[in-house]
Amino acid sequence: MGITIKDVAKKAGVAPSTVSRVIADNPRISIETKKRVRKAMKELGYHPNINARNLVARSSQAIGVIMPSSADKALQNPFFPEVLRGIGSYAHETQYSLYVATGGNEEQALEEVKRMVNGNIVDGLILLYSRMHDPIQQFLTEKQFPYVIVGKPSELENEITYVDNDNVKASKDLTTHLIELGHEHIAFIGGSTELTVTIDRLIGYKAAILEANLPLPTEYMVHTEFLKSGGREAVAQLFQLEQPPTGLVVADDLMTLGVIHALEEAGISCPQDVSITSFNNLYLAEITTPPLTTVDIQIYQLGVQSARCLIEKTKNKEEPAKRIIIPYEIKYRKSTTAIKK
Repeated sequence: MGITIKDVAKKAGVAPSTVSRVIADNPRISIETKKRVRKAMKELGYHPNINARNLVARSSQAIGVIMPSSADKALQNPFFPEVLRGIGSYAHETQYSLYVATGGNEEQALEEVKRMVNGNIVDGLILLYSRMHDPIQQFLTEKQFPYVIVGKPSELENEITYVDNDNVKASKDLTTHLIELGHEHIAFIGGSTELTVTIDRLIGYKAAILEANLPLPTEYMVHTEFLKSGGREAVAQLFQLEQPPTGLVVADDLMTLGVIHALEEAGISCPQDVSITSFNNLYLAEITTPPLTTVDIQIYQLGVQSARCLIEKTKNKEEPAKRIIIPYEIKYRKSTTAIKK
């Protein structure tokens, strides 16, 4: 016969009901008692029946993560494995399971979210993107289902918990760095204009350019996918212009890798011919040639804090909406240099 709650209670010197409350992490039980009960559970090799407990509590003890667009494309970008590492770390610490939705397109992703919500598979969801008029976000809001956004929501800001950086200021600071190096022809390469992260980084770039009274032709603003191939496409457009840029603000390190490779193939060197700045400080930013000047947005912490906010929300439906802004830091490396006059 297996070890029971009564065996644990006897060894810890408490009532069986106290053991049940410790398993449920009841806040009314003292830390000392919890430690004693958990020690007894460990020594006896007792493992609570999570499924039975969750059925009683009407909790799945799981959270879901929704990837942007198709997961195969998204996972090509090291941002997503790193943010998932942060989410998974906090989920593991709080004994929550993790489900990752991998819908191939917007319609499939919405169907998967409906299945997770209506089937009580998860207690809450983290959206790893924020886009305009998102049907998933609208569905979750209508259902009053707990969710958190990594990024800044475009609508209903006061009702939605989100974890983000100050992307407007970060982009302005990055552009200003190029201006201070003497660059007057600075272009912006970003992702889809439906994504709020692109919109915010574009706003910051424009603000710095306008404050410095520098030219801002529409041809200097290119939008493509957050992939290496997107960077290559942007170079093809920008460096055929009559006045090509001498400085670039690229909204993602993976895109920047494509930019650098395309420039090399065209015989344009960085930073001698063009200075490049970027975002995210992925691990590859330090090992590219040259190493990238980029904004460290603390991806891991974005994941940790989004999981923390969501799990707090699943445990307390009355938890107010939060806006968590993770600090950023520009890592100055060798991809930028002063313009030759």
